[in-house]
Amino acid sequence: MSRKITPRLVWAVLSTLLEEAALVLIVLVGLPRLGVQLPQWGLALLIIVMIAWGTITIIFYRKGSRALKLKPVVGLPGMIGGRGEVVSQLAPEGMIKIKGELWEAKSASGRMNPGEEVIVVEQDRLKLIVRKSSASDLEKTE
Repeated sequence: MSRKITPRLVWAVLSTLLEEAALVLIVLVGLPRLGVQLPQWGLALLIIVMIAWGTITIIFYRKGSRALKLKPVVGLPGMIGGRGEVVSQLAPEGMIKIKGELWEAKSASGRMNPGEEVIVVEQDRLKLIVRKSSASDLEKTE
């Protein structure tokens, strides 16, 4: 699989190399000038820290790149399948709280009381159509 070399990739590599070079200079030059002598295992520890730092940088770069490529899910279609909680009784219409927001909702499965868990099954204009959450729904999300 061929990867395109982008300015962001070049900057990520250069900044990591500069960070590691600064670490080496501090440990091998700066500390001895301050009169701090490293034990024999100090160099081995420095190498381990540099490898760990490089590994973490690669992991963060890859995860960040994937996150930047994701398209945001916005609007009502992104709500379908979402879980919420009844805020005011749905008989058959009322309010639910989903993803931290209050929405008008209509029950697809009868009357629902405040505090009950619901799942969004569809939308009707700006209103969410919901049904009661069941134990099998919990198993699907875990």
